[in-house]
Amino acid sequence: QVQLVESGGGLVQAGGSLRLSCAASGRIFSRSAMGWFRQAPGKEREFVATISRSGTNTYYSDSVKGRFTISRDNAKNTVYLLMNSLKPEDTAVYYCAADSGTASSTTSLTDYDYWGQGTQVTVSS
Repeated sequence: QVQLVESGGGLVQAGGSLRLSCAASGRIFSRSAMGWFRQAPGKEREFVATISRSGTNTYYSDSVKGRFTISRDNAKNTVYLLMNSLKPEDTAVYYCAADSGTASSTTSLTDYDYWGQGTQVTVSS
């Protein structure tokens, strides 16, 4: 079975930084595009960032572009999300996901077939 386990969430003041990690078990990581999504209370889950299988290509939502950086270490089966200049509106549960069907990065939630349990990020004003 494939498992994705997120860590690194927490409480931070506006303007601060956090780095999320997502460790993958199983054999799908190195052949999967990876993504980060988030869901705030009362809202739908939304795309945040994605990275291709090789790590060459990345893509971000407009709301985080220039502040967040997605990266991956295929030797460690881990994907990261470095979040700088955090804002209260970044408060959400953050999920990592794997799209084992493609090498390319993808923004569509429905393309991802494996999901982590989520980690809470709270940004205070």
